[in-house]
Amino acid sequence: MGVFAWIIIGLIAGWLASKITETPSGGLLSKVAVGLIGAVLGGLLFDRSGTQMMPSFLGGLVTATIGAILFLLILQLIRRA
Repeated sequence: MGVFAWIIIGLIAGWLASKITETPSGGLLSKVAVGLIGAVLGGLLFDRSGTQMMPSFLGGLVTATIGAILFLLILQLIRRA
């Protein structure tokens, strides 16, 4: 996928993760950043566990969303400490 597709996936994944974790939403750039960090985290998580997702837009979205949710939960734990 191209860079533009990853930005769109990052935006959607960041938005979904903020809704699921009920994290106060930031701006557009923060959602893209959370989604892209989530994509990296989710990709590493799935790679380490031996799980493979479909190499498609939907597979990338699921991977990025799961990673973004984990990222936001970790971030919330750090902020509470």
